[in-house]
Amino acid sequence: MRTLFLNPPSFEGFDGGASSRWPATREIESYWYPVWLCYPAGLLPDSKVVDAPPHHISIEQTVEMAKDFELLVLFTSTPGLAVDVKIAGMMRDVNPKLKVCFVGPPVTVEPEKILRENPVIDFVVRKEFDYQIVNYAKGTPLEELPGVSFRKNGGLMHNPEGPVIENLDELPWVTQIYKRDLDFTRYNVPFLLNPFISLYTSRGCPAMCTFCLWPQTHSGHRWRLRSIDDVVNEVAWAKDNFPGLKEVFFDDDTFNYKKERTIALCKKLEKVGITWSCTSRVTTDYDTLSAMKDAGGRLMIVGYESGDPQILKNIKKGATVDMARRFTKDAHKLGLTVHADFIVGLPGETRDSIRKTIDFAKELNCETIQVSIAHPYPGTEFYDYAQKNNLITLDSMTDENGHQLPNIKYDGLNRVELVDWVQRFYDEYYYRPAAAWRVVSKAIMNGDTKRLYKEAKEYLALRSKRKKFVADAQAAASVTGD
Repeated sequence: MRTLFLNPPSFEGFDGGASSRWPATREIESYWYPVWLCYPAGLLPDSKVVDAPPHHISIEQTVEMAKDFELLVLFTSTPGLAVDVKIAGMMRDVNPKLKVCFVGPPVTVEPEKILRENPVIDFVVRKEFDYQIVNYAKGTPLEELPGVSFRKNGGLMHNPEGPVIENLDELPWVTQIYKRDLDFTRYNVPFLLNPFISLYTSRGCPAMCTFCLWPQTHSGHRWRLRSIDDVVNEVAWAKDNFPGLKEVFFDDDTFNYKKERTIALCKKLEKVGITWSCTSRVTTDYDTLSAMKDAGGRLMIVGYESGDPQILKNIKKGATVDMARRFTKDAHKLGLTVHADFIVGLPGETRDSIRKTIDFAKELNCETIQVSIAHPYPGTEFYDYAQKNNLITLDSMTDENGHQLPNIKYDGLNRVELVDWVQRFYDEYYYRPAAAWRVVSKAIMNGDTKRLYKEAKEYLALRSKRKKFVADAQAAASVTGD
């Protein structure tokens, strides 16, 4: 079957498709690669990957593509599900023979509900979907595919899940599918060098963070590794085949989880001679960080989450504030850059805990930060906690443009205040003279002043919008007496 792998058009700038951990529009326009879709696409020569958001492909253009395919595989997200279903319906209208499959966390968590409410979807694949899609496209009946939910005889069938893919070297290189189907200059993340490509060296994450969507719904907690040679050979191939490439990003849930493997991989990466960045945990020691730096490592995305020790315990982070301090000191001593992620609104959050986190972030003084609003996604332990304690509101988790809004509330800390705290966090952090100069001087040094100007405009526009949201909500509350 001629197969279309689709990361669909959605909110402008929406990066919530196949790989982002927080499915929403960022403060600054950002696009991650649809890595998960590219693996099965590499096993089906007569297929195509369409990543609509970064390529600015409209809904109308996407719908028109349906005429050329027999199977649609659409990677959906919780905020984008309703729009994705409408697009699939429009594609079926222009091609009634089109088979429609949805993949992604929402269909893993609620396959029965989604199939009952959306007749346009023929079947879903829960969790990993690589070989199921390939085998279906080659003629295997749905009844024989593990992890598939589908309609049969007026009812719904849920096939038992099969084992996870253990030998990741059997899978194709996603970079070859990027070369075939995508324009790598379209992908931008503010803290990464541009242009960049991203790929995985592993699947799954052994960490047990209660809020994290992917290990709990899609990739699992079992940590599976590609061989070091397979990773290094793909990086070398990418270096030779993407002219102008400035950086490779290892988009694993946690790239450097195991010291021995990381150091061994770094020794071989060093010979390739390329700049790269990755995800990291604060449990990484100095020797590992040093090996990463020597091998061309530049930046790490690090989930600090909170500066309050009790919050870290509540979310089962498996790390402490002292570990974070030591890790950050080591990274900066080696000359590594840190992009620090923090979350406002995790279980147990109070005004005091948010204040601790802001002060902690300023103490760490990482090069860049991202502040997210905690979202209890279905399928996570955080969601179960929020449901049990009646904390989830009926409000949308995004505004009309896809930017995050809280759908959780605590005693003495409502959703409007959470939005206000996010903006106060950013303001206090970046409006320090040293922090502001760091951002500007780096852009000048790297020749990225045009990029910085664009990003600054986008950020200030969202900042103004957040402040208006808070002001309007406070004014309405004063009228009603709430």
